[in-house]
Amino acid sequence: MRLTEQQVRSLYGQDVQDRSGAKIGTVAQVWADPAGEATWVSVKTGVMGHHESMAPLAGAGMAEGRLRVPYDKATVRSAPAVESGTEAPLGADQLAQLYRHYQLQQQEQPQRRPGAPEMTRSEERLRVGTQSEPAGKARLSKHVVTEDVHTTVPVEHDEVRVVREPITAANRGDARPDIRDEQREMELRAERAVVSKDQVPVERVRLNKDEIVENEPIDAQVRRERVDADVPEPARRRR
Repeated sequence: MRLTEQQVRSLYGQDVQDRSGAKIGTVAQVWADPAGEATWVSVKTGVMGHHESMAPLAGAGMAEGRLRVPYDKATVRSAPAVESGTEAPLGADQLAQLYRHYQLQQQEQPQRRPGAPEMTRSEERLRVGTQSEPAGKARLSKHVVTEDVHTTVPVEHDEVRVVREPITAANRGDARPDIRDEQREMELRAERAVVSKDQVPVERVRLNKDEIVENEPIDAQVRRERVDADVPEPARRRR
């Protein structure tokens, strides 16, 4: 997988997927061969503490800002690892272990041309990662509050009305003249509102946590060296 300089820089912090599309972790560091070609990345999986699993870029591809490698998640997570933040180049033994783990044919390192004057041009690479830190606590608290409730309830009560009927020839047989003091009673009933309270469950409340991934812009400055060749005009190569 040949990557441009811009693509190499964009690898840092990008998601790494296995061949089925499952997320393995994120790119932490990038290694290049002596020719400057990006060949290996370390993957921060979150399960190895201060170590990062190594994965080859051979056969990998970029899609929608994600790096997909042609291996399953278990193979990458069980690969030889490096310490987080290391700046040491990969040693011969490390490379041999990696090629054996991924069953790749180890490539010979390109040789420099003898006798030709040369210098090494260096530049700073921006290494962007993430660090988990506390962002506060979410709590559920239950408090008792009092609120006024206004409602109505129908109540019944007896009301008394006096009915007077004149004595006529039709009902005179039921009436007997009897002049004396007399008292009759009728029992009256009335309903009154009675209030009682029941405690009933009405709602279950819980806290759920979702992991949200956002792209946070990073602005930084990096230094690089520029090599200029000062060649006399007669010695310049003509095209």
